[in-house]
This record gives sequence, structure tokens and C-alpha cells, in this order.
Amino acid sequence: MTPAQRLAAVRAELAAQGLDGCLVPRADEHLGEYVPAAAERLAWLTGFTGSAGLAIVLAERAALFTDGRYQLQVRTQADAALYEFRHLIDEPPAQWLKGALRPGMKLGHDPWLLPVEARERYAEAAAAGGAALVAFSRNPIDAVWRDRPPPPAAPVHPHPLEFAGKASAEKRAELAAALAEEGLAAAIISAPESLAWLLNLRGGDVPYSPLPLGFAILHADARVDLFMDERKLTEAARASLGNGVAVQPVAALGAAIAALGQARARVRLDRAGSPAWFADRLAEAGAEIVPGSDPCIMPKACKNAVEQEGARAAHRRDGAAMARFLRWLSETAPSGTLTEMAVAERLLEIRRGTGALFRGESFPAIAGAGPNGAIIHYRASAESNRALRPGELFLIDSGGQYLDATTDVTRTLLVGGAAAVADGAAGAGGADPATVRGCYTRVLKGHVAIARLCFPETAAGLHLDAFARAALWQAGLDYDHGTGHGVGSYLGVHEGPVSLSRTARPVPLRPGMILSDEPGYYRPGAFGIRIENLLLVRPAEIAGAERAINCFETLTLVPYDRALIELALLEPAERAWIDAYHARVLAEVGPLLDDDADRAWLAAATAPL
Repeated sequence: MTPAQRLAAVRAELAAQGLDGCLVPRADEHLGEYVPAAAERLAWLTGFTGSAGLAIVLAERAALFTDGRYQLQVRTQADAALYEFRHLIDEPPAQWLKGALRPGMKLGHDPWLLPVEARERYAEAAAAGGAALVAFSRNPIDAVWRDRPPPPAAPVHPHPLEFAGKASAEKRAELAAALAEEGLAAAIISAPESLAWLLNLRGGDVPYSPLPLGFAILHADARVDLFMDERKLTEAARASLGNGVAVQPVAALGAAIAALGQARARVRLDRAGSPAWFADRLAEAGAEIVPGSDPCIMPKACKNAVEQEGARAAHRRDGAAMARFLRWLSETAPSGTLTEMAVAERLLEIRRGTGALFRGESFPAIAGAGPNGAIIHYRASAESNRALRPGELFLIDSGGQYLDATTDVTRTLLVGGAAAVADGAAGAGGADPATVRGCYTRVLKGHVAIARLCFPETAAGLHLDAFARAALWQAGLDYDHGTGHGVGSYLGVHEGPVSLSRTARPVPLRPGMILSDEPGYYRPGAFGIRIENLLLVRPAEIAGAERAINCFETLTLVPYDRALIELALLEPAERAWIDAYHARVLAEVGPLLDDDADRAWLAAATAPL
């Protein structure tokens, strides 16, 4: 079926259900970032493959909403003759609905694919126009998607204590005690990251994150009802769960919620992160819904001492892999024979050689040459695969999943390096070399500003974001994405509840949290710049401090591209920080390199500015 035929088929199914339109979020029943192939409904309908988006289909018009990362990508993947392209943040879907819906219209939704809070926003928007938001009798895309893949069934394994740092029984007891103290009987756990963390399990049901899909009910007596296809559990996983965890099929979830209702139980439900289906069923059953965050979110985000040491070790190994890769790239890229896809594959090959703890990429590598680097979440394809050309910028954003940590690092490089500068070919997309170097250095200044920050223990990500943008703002520049996201411990590369963003929730940054630090600048049709390290929040040691202060420890150990640094734009303190960072990279990564040429390259790349 063509995209037009798919849209027509969905509209016909909506008409058969007596509906005037529908919401098509990019989501599965767990509302995670990565979804199995069977849940890629938005991609099947529209062609857009980004990790965040929503389509609204009406009888006469349709709109496709994406955030700032995907404003360029969506226009290359979806048909502008079929969809209006809208900005998810600047032009929210609920606002669009108020002008598009007419009195008496019925807008359909799947309660498994929307969190409670989001559904309420859409219901209010529909009501404002005299319309109504109603649940599907069946998902219209599922009804017409003839070759839909089967649900995933990857094996589920235990996550060893040597990497988890705390036994599952201990985690369950601590969280259950907190529930009991609040007078709650249970909590619904729908996020697979939380399920994996709580039960010390890992799986492979979705790409790039070692997640086992399932649901759980955590009871105040520390018992857990786990709803999952029992065939996925390996013998070791089943044994690791012990007697405190009862495994049931997902089909038994409704009966378990009914039992909570019969007991008039007070049940915590995360309205921002759990499907609206749970709210509907709990209300029907007669249970009392107590809004609150997923009880696993904060303890999962605050890595324990074992997880922190694992992160440091993994980043040293990852840094060595990046050093080998960057040396290879510096020698090979100037020939002009490398393509984006070939470079990404070579980096993955090098990471595979880091040892037995490597488990795969933490996300599809973003390898953007020249103007493709300006597409914030670009992914090379056979159609877009561009050669790396001397004098142009190349952005490589990648990461690894290791048993002891998850990594994520971005570097922007000048193809040809110092030789390109000497040849006067360091421009990009028509920009003069000085402009490119100035933009890069301003991004670097923001990156360093975040890394050097000390901040009160009550500070949240929204309070820090502006420090990363100040140097860009001074030149009239900015970027259309957050500055940083939380990162899991051999879990999702994007993890809540914290982020560095102007739109972040006011969640304080607590010791043990790992976040990215990734300001950028993008000139469409010309080049993109992003620099990213992962940071660990830890208490700051400040003599005479009158209040608790936190700071960041930089985990990532990869040199910056010296050919793009405009020294005149750096303050002495910034230059000193970069020199100290480079010295640390050499000291910690150098001993892991067994090739003399790799060590020599790293020594040159990390020499004082």
C-alpha cells in the first residue's frame, strides 16, 4: 500500500466505527521511547520514523506533529500532500484540535497508547469545540495493517548483582515500605525500564534498550505480580525472581485490577507515564486512584555506588574505542571515499571489540556529513548516504550498551583536520572557516559551562539550561532541543525524570544521576554541530559552603577536535578546563590502547591547547 492508500484505509475504518478522526501517537502500551516493530503505527501510516511524534487524522485533513529534532527529517519522510507539518512544542496538537474539530465530531483514541494526562488535554481540546474524545472499539491501524509484525518474545535474563549493585528483594522491600507509609496498597508499574530495574531483569523486546516488555503490580507487602509471557523467562531469570514474584500472563492483568477494586485498594498510578487504560480499569473496578510518580523512577535515576563505578569503567573502555575510531577516521576520511553508513558500521565494529561486556548500540548512530549534520536526529539511509568530504563538518553521535553502563557521546569533526585549515578549506555549506570555528567554539563554551557548574541541591534542569546557551545567544544563535537527558544504567539511553531543558519538570538534580551535556548549533543545508559528554551528579566539596551544593563529574573520555577551536573565544578558565580534561583522557584511556599509533594519535589530540 502507498502512504495515500494507507491513510484512505484508516479513514474508511474510522467511518465504519462512526468516528470522524483519530489520534496516532508514536507509542506502544508501555509509552517508551523505543517500541517494537508491531507498535510502529505512526511510521507505518506516515513514513516518519523518528522517536517522538503524533498524527491527527480527520476526514478532510491530517496533521503530523514532531519536535525540533525532527523538523527537517519529517519533511523528507512524510508526504506534504497528505499531512500538514506542525511543531509538537510550538504548535501543540491540542491547540490544533481546537481549530480543526467541529461540534458533534467524535475523535477516536487508543487508551493503551496515551498517558492519562495527555488524554485529558485532548479531551479538553475536543470539548472546547463541541466535539468528544472517545475510545476505539478497535485500533483502526491494527485493523488495516495486514502485514503487521508479531509481538516480540526475546529471552529475559537476570541482571547480575555485580552490575546492579542492589538485590531485587531489597529494592522491593524499600519501595513497598514507602507505599505502606503512605497508606497505599499497591502501585502500577507499566514502564519496562522500571520493571527491569526493580526485578533486576534485562531483555531484548525493543531495539537498542535491553528491556523486557511486561507490567507489574507492586504490593505494599513487597509482593510483585509480574504480567509477562512466561515463555520469555529463562530458567535463570525465573530462579532469580524467587517466591516474592508471581508470574502471570498479560491477559490476567484485568482480573488483578478487578481484585484491587474489590478490596477498595488505594493504588498509585503515574498519570504522566502510565496508559489511560489503567485509570479506566481501576475506576471501573472501584479502586481509589492515588496520583503519583512511578515509585521506581527516582531510585533508578540515582545510581548506587556499584552502578557509578560501572559507568566510570564503561566510559574508559568506550573512550578507548572512540580513540581507535577517531584515529582511523582522521587517516581515512580525507580520501573522500568514506560514507556515513560505512563510518557508523566501522565504529560499531570497534565497539564490538571492547570485550565481553558490550551488548550493542544504545541507539542508531547519527552520522551526519556536511548538511546532513543539521538534521538533529538524522539517520543515514541508502538514499541519503553522503560521502565525507575534506573541509566539511562531520557529526557522529553514538553510544554503547554495556552490562555495567550505557554510554552516549557526540563529537563534531572537521574532515581533514589541521590540513583542511591550512588549505583554507575549513568552510561548510558556503560558510567561511572563521564562522564555522566560531560556531563550534561557542557550542564548546556552553558544553564546558555545564560541566563546570556548581549548583544548589534544589536546582533542577530548567535552572541550568541557559548556561549552555549563553555564548550562542551572544551571537544571536540557539538550538531547538534540550541540553541534556538522563541516562540509564544498562537501560534506556534516555531516562527520566530529569533533563536539562527550558521545558524540564522541576525535579532536583540529585547525586547519582547521570545526564548528558549536549548543546549544539545547526545551519540547515550547511552543517550541524553538537558536542556531548555524560555527567554524573555528585556532592561538591566547597570549603565554607553554607548550604549543600552539587556539581558534575565528567564520565565521557573523548578529545575535542582542536582544528575547530577558536582559542581567542575561550576564557582562561575554559581553556584550563579543556586542557585538564584532555590530560585526564590521556591518563585514563591511553593505558587501554595497545597500538602505538593509537597512543600517539591520542597524545597529539590531547596536547595542551
